[in-house]
Amino acid sequence: MDDCIIVGGGLIGMLAARELSATGLAVRLIERGELGHEASWAGGGILSPLYPWRYPAAVTRLARYGQARYPALARCLYEESGVDPEWEPSGLLVPSASEYDAARAWAEQQHVELEHLDADGMRRCEPALAPMGEGGLWLPGIAQMRNPRLVRALRVGLAGSRVVVETGNPVQGLRVNAGRICGVDTARGPRAAGQVVVAGGAWSAGLLAALGPPPPIRPVRGQMVVFRAMPGQLQRIVLHGDRYLIPRRDGRIVVGSTLEEVGFDKSTTGEACTSLTQAACALMPALSDLAVEHQWSGLRPGSPEGIPVVAEHPRVRGLFINAGHYRNGVIMGLGSVRVMVDLMLARPPVIDPTPYDYPVM
Repeated sequence: MDDCIIVGGGLIGMLAARELSATGLAVRLIERGELGHEASWAGGGILSPLYPWRYPAAVTRLARYGQARYPALARCLYEESGVDPEWEPSGLLVPSASEYDAARAWAEQQHVELEHLDADGMRRCEPALAPMGEGGLWLPGIAQMRNPRLVRALRVGLAGSRVVVETGNPVQGLRVNAGRICGVDTARGPRAAGQVVVAGGAWSAGLLAALGPPPPIRPVRGQMVVFRAMPGQLQRIVLHGDRYLIPRRDGRIVVGSTLEEVGFDKSTTGEACTSLTQAACALMPALSDLAVEHQWSGLRPGSPEGIPVVAEHPRVRGLFINAGHYRNGVIMGLGSVRVMVDLMLARPPVIDPTPYDYPVM
């Protein structure tokens, strides 16, 4: 019997397994497919919510926790695994000043560096941008990580740890006895544990539905494309409207993303590719000379206001949920895992868990 079973081997599940194992618990991580191959792999890896001043304090609190700790985690994972997650302080450039007052108030409250740039300042900050005719906002402290490399580093690190990992083994149900969790049913048979964590991303609500109304977590498809440019051709993360450009160290430029309510359909569409490509070329004209190298999609775990549920189930003792991070799983992941582990071990909380409680339906 394990001390803890984690259902879901995405970024949240792997971070949770890492943290819980470090406390001495016997941890089993069970994934329906391959580790880190769903939304964790598909995202852009910007270490900030888009337009962070628009988000509620509960999201900001988790994001700030992660921003302070990702540089050290990236170094640690590189040393453990030999895989560099490519933490990169690219900064975030927003070529519009229409939200300057709200952004400035948020930045002052959070002690975040924010600059208002005129049109010339924008060009100096990122020469590859098309002339915009107006100024914008510059947040030099915003960094990024390369999602596929981050999950690969975590995967390699877990392989050398005490965590038992099962892949290709869907969890089909939760085993409950007298109001307490006692394990899970999987395609390969039952697994017993004293505590269970559901960290299944967009699939979490389906697993919890048998216990009563689940949290309002739903799949939201996001499509992205990537261009292969020269290293350094674009230096800053650029956010304009609902589109963004992310420059990778090897020159690739990731363009995102769509928001589509299509259930669990992960297919890609020509319409999305055209929309993303046109937006990217309007921001960075040099991309017009390059072809799209790849297009993909992922299913984000959508939730109200983007606030994840990180809590013990109200009717089943020992069953914990960590899901619903929507567009910000990477940046909120470290903080949400800290909230969850503190709850599971009955430790004094570093982050107030109240905003992430299980919703009463």
